[in-house]
Amino acid sequence: MSARIAGHALVEALIAQGVDTVFGVPGESFLAVLDGFHEHRERIRFIACRQEGGAAFMAEAQGKLSGRPGVCFATRGPGATNASIGVHTAFQDSTPMVLFVGQVASDQRDREAFQELDYRQMFGPGTLGLAKWAAEVHSADRLPEYVARAFHTALQGRPGPVVLALPEDLLTTPTAAPVLPRAEPAQAWPAPGALRDLRALLVAAQRPLVIAGGSGWDAESGRALQRFAENWQLPVGCGFRFQDTFDNRHPLYAGDVGIGINPKLAQRVREADLIIALGVRLGEMTTGGYTLLAAPRPAQKLVHLHAGAEELGRVYAADLLLQSSVANAAKALEALTAPPQLPWLAWAAAAAADYAANRVPPAVAPLDMAQVMLTLQRLLPEDTIYTNGAGNYSGWLHRYVQYPGLQHHGRTQLAPTAGAMGYGVPAAIAAALLYPQRTVVNVAGDGDFLMTGQELATATGYGAGRGAGRLLSIVVDNGTYGTIRMHQEREYPGRVSGSDLFNPDFAALARAYGWHGAFVERTEQFEPALQEALAAGRPALLHLRLDADVSTSRSTLSAIRAQALRRA
Repeated sequence: MSARIAGHALVEALIAQGVDTVFGVPGESFLAVLDGFHEHRERIRFIACRQEGGAAFMAEAQGKLSGRPGVCFATRGPGATNASIGVHTAFQDSTPMVLFVGQVASDQRDREAFQELDYRQMFGPGTLGLAKWAAEVHSADRLPEYVARAFHTALQGRPGPVVLALPEDLLTTPTAAPVLPRAEPAQAWPAPGALRDLRALLVAAQRPLVIAGGSGWDAESGRALQRFAENWQLPVGCGFRFQDTFDNRHPLYAGDVGIGINPKLAQRVREADLIIALGVRLGEMTTGGYTLLAAPRPAQKLVHLHAGAEELGRVYAADLLLQSSVANAAKALEALTAPPQLPWLAWAAAAAADYAANRVPPAVAPLDMAQVMLTLQRLLPEDTIYTNGAGNYSGWLHRYVQYPGLQHHGRTQLAPTAGAMGYGVPAAIAAALLYPQRTVVNVAGDGDFLMTGQELATATGYGAGRGAGRLLSIVVDNGTYGTIRMHQEREYPGRVSGSDLFNPDFAALARAYGWHGAFVERTEQFEPALQEALAAGRPALLHLRLDADVSTSRSTLSAIRAQALRRA
């Protein structure tokens, strides 16, 4: 291969990995890479974002949607620290991602030069680190090797983020090093003996429950999971913010196991005599703070199947641990033959009935968020992608929107299990850019939206939401950091401090960015406003004003305060 500067070789390596879109904020530390994007502009595009946190969230969303590492570029120092929120989200959500960080020139290292940081220490891998691997490249000839390893590492086992630091002078160094082939994850299968043990546990069970989720799924494994559930008539719940793993309309769907869980489903998890955790991390949110399954030894029999060896046995002493790629695990499970008679048919039917009853909303005035979500579901295409960040407002989305399952349209839910505020807007923009033919809806709280709301300019600049699909942001404005206010009322009733918000006119702000914007304060106004937004031919934002007392999909601030005062 003929020599070219390393910055161009890096772009060629990304193209070889199948990357056609990267996100970032331009920096002087990687000008040679930006020139490489110009050189190969017909094959790969650089989406210039307004802040590195938004760019990193977009790359993480790209990884979730595609199953391949999303790519982000950030400059040194402030750029890298801004981008770290997306890296942390990718780590906790098990999303493949690669962050490239510009570094000071090699002859200035270790002098605390302008914006210098040691990214290996900052992002360094570990049990509770920010990345699976963090490295700095010192040889232009080895740059393609590092890129290939970064993609392999991001994809192998439990997927996650990788960080590569690139000294500025290295990127202008000529190299003839060839790019390396596209990385593919190694496929591990569960051991046959372990599958026999799992079947024996199922045959002995009376009240089994599957909890599915995590990353590494594809359409075929989604179908295999459904066939496994149907063969054995197993109720299936989905882990926190992985509700699109299993078709929510299926008669065996039991609901989502996470924050705001249906109390009846929570009780069902406790009463189960066998839990099959398939692909999902048994973290704090999915286990109700390690109470639905008591740590370290749950009362239920526990089978945990996961791609990452480090995840198995991390918290729970399970009865059976199986390390396997989640796609292969699902395919192996569907081959397990069920006995002719199953004792838990009524148990499974009751789980589905509880889920259906949980979607019957109580009437709330003047603006009923449950009706807002049900209206979205009724009017938007089945393959609509929904995104959100963190906040109590997301409870309505999780409770009332039904996801069609991976086997139908791939990922349709983009939400941070890491609980990162500001995720939803960039994730929606990334989805709209990657899939311009699909409708994408972001639901954001008022505090959540203003974390990354400036990325509306990115959507406008790159034409998101102007194709066959639609891009819609719904801002739920209750004038407070609602989750924090809820906790304040529970722990310190009536003593509000630091959680009130002063908000702009979000609809006017959207119009300033070139979006359609409208204001809604009553339930009956929402459907006409939505129809107008969908017909606008450009991205649209609906500003929903909600009373601060309407705190969650299940309770109010005044009720929480009253309960806390009675307890005191």
